[in-house]
Amino acid sequence: MKEYTLLLFLALCSAKSLTGPSYFTLKNMMLQDMEDDDDDDDDNSLFPTTEPILPLIPFDLFPTCPFGCQCYVRVVHCSDLGLTSIPRNIPPDTRMIDLQNNKIKEVKENDLQGLTSLYALALNNNKIYKIHPKAFQPTKRLRRLYLSHNQLTEIPTNLPRTLAELRIHANKVKKIPKDVFKGMKSLHVLDLPSSLLELHLDDNKITGIELEDFNRYKDLQRLGLGNNKIKEVENGSFANIPSIREIHLEKNKLKKVPPGLPELKYLQVVFLHSNHIAKLGVNDFCPMGRRKKKALYSGISLFNNPVKYWEVQPSTFRCILARNSVQLGNFLK
Repeated sequence: MKEYTLLLFLALCSAKSLTGPSYFTLKNMMLQDMEDDDDDDDDNSLFPTTEPILPLIPFDLFPTCPFGCQCYVRVVHCSDLGLTSIPRNIPPDTRMIDLQNNKIKEVKENDLQGLTSLYALALNNNKIYKIHPKAFQPTKRLRRLYLSHNQLTEIPTNLPRTLAELRIHANKVKKIPKDVFKGMKSLHVLDLPSSLLELHLDDNKITGIELEDFNRYKDLQRLGLGNNKIKEVENGSFANIPSIREIHLEKNKLKKVPPGLPELKYLQVVFLHSNHIAKLGVNDFCPMGRRKKKALYSGISLFNNPVKYWEVQPSTFRCILARNSVQLGNFLK
């Protein structure tokens, strides 16, 4: 018993200071996140308060912590170590892994093997250019994923459907695959690269578009928001994407044509079918007066809306490429 007490005392005396800003910034963020998840079971707590006193000591008496890292209760802190790969020997009950500010180039298939309780993974500010399609398969509870400031050219495929927050700005991503976010029920933060040319958020549960939603994506040319629950588009929202060519808003709950379409000089295709639009204004699509669009509409779909097509003024579609560019039709019950 004396030998154990002496070992414990020596370890406490030699423990590293815990004042590193990156650790406490991330830890405080995770604590705040966990407060929002009060409905989870007790075992889902990132920093449980019911653990025995001994495991709360900020070091590991046993060799279960990756070399050079600091391991706490369910937290593995490995930032700023110059690591070139995700370390092995991460405890299987880990809830958070901090790997920011390293030189990791790749997330391999088995790097996260066995980490079924992982809640948050910070890989920002590395050199990651490749993530294996099955890399996140072992993670059954992952909610926070930070991949900002890397060298990714595409959004990782097969993201966990439990994901609630994804940060991936400051990469080289130009296009997002159509189904990459499909099935996610609570993805509420989407910090994407500002260089995006295409953004596909179809088949989700988005309920509205606000003014600031697209203010970072000036170069966006194609926007997919079909099959959501969008009821309203705030006026001015599309002014932040002046280069947009194609907008998909079909299969939503819109009651009117979204404002701002006439100001989009390059917009050619807009899908609005299967909504609740009952009336079309003469200036809903085309600029007023002598102003002209630089690109005429080649496709406007409005079928399966309660529009009385015989009441629509012909000048409503004065800026289309040809008569067959508009699909109006009848509203089908």
